[in-house]
Amino acid sequence: MDTDRMFTDIKQIFYNIDIGSKTSVIVKGDSIDLLKSVPNHSVALILTDPPYHSTKKKNIVGDTSFSNDTDFIKWLSRYAVEWKRVLKHNGSVFCFCSTAMSAQLQMMFCEYFNILSEITWTKPNAPGYDGWKQKMKKENLRQWYPHSEKILFMENAESGNLFNSYFGSQLSVWRKSVNMSTIKLAELTGAYGRVNHGGAVANWEAGRNIPNREQYRKIKSVLTEAGVMGIPDYEDIIRPFNVNKDVEFTDVWTFENVRQYKGKHPAEKPVELLKHAISATTYEGDIVLDCFAGSGSTGVASFELGRKSILFEIENKWCNYASDKIHGIEYFDLNKARES
Repeated sequence: MDTDRMFTDIKQIFYNIDIGSKTSVIVKGDSIDLLKSVPNHSVALILTDPPYHSTKKKNIVGDTSFSNDTDFIKWLSRYAVEWKRVLKHNGSVFCFCSTAMSAQLQMMFCEYFNILSEITWTKPNAPGYDGWKQKMKKENLRQWYPHSEKILFMENAESGNLFNSYFGSQLSVWRKSVNMSTIKLAELTGAYGRVNHGGAVANWEAGRNIPNREQYRKIKSVLTEAGVMGIPDYEDIIRPFNVNKDVEFTDVWTFENVRQYKGKHPAEKPVELLKHAISATTYEGDIVLDCFAGSGSTGVASFELGRKSILFEIENKWCNYASDKIHGIEYFDLNKARES
């Protein structure tokens, strides 16, 4: 997919209401309505922080809007439908939520996505920045104090194989369209399994694992020569996931919360945490979507990593705040480049 062209098209769709920058689309409004204008399979990553509902914070729009859990889940399921539509087939989703709602949200989301991880974000803040943790009377607690938040990590799901893998289903369709067996494809690509001759291909089609770039190049070459047309590039079908021993690779993330400052958004997330999520799950130049953008931290993290962003925010105050912040960062970066 030509990501630059797609992003240009998206900016054109929101031309009259977009207050974004060169690398961002920033639009005020109800995101469930705005989402309907985003093209199918155009977004590589959805990284978003909807109202938690269980926390009942009056200074966060939507947090007190639902009388019960069922209504909240039904409301967010409308987003799941749209997210699945706009997400690239090899895209990922990070959805922040409270520990109290995580289980119910997973039950809903599993109808649309493969849930890969439930990440626990701990906040080892310095003394004096722990909020109610230090101030409250511990003896009055009737349950364990909630000092973490959850992040659900998901991928697009496609029925037709054991692990609901989109690539696996496509590989099977391509191979069968030219009457090629798994053994024959393994022979032509040199991708033999350890147990049987078609093992590697069979595992890919089941969704157990994925080919590396060189293996995929051979698959594309062999199947194209056999008559299969329109096989996409690696970046458009293989979900990126880039971690190593030098970055956080477990499902427990330790990032300090954003310290209080005048004008801080009540649910602002640390840019370094967002950059960690984006760098692990996108390619450079990809489009990142945040439906509850708040102060625009997702846009900042995306820009600093060379990604583009679509930010939807319902409050005019925060929409303008995000626009000013991202324009300022891009202006500073441009002038710094000129000076060097």
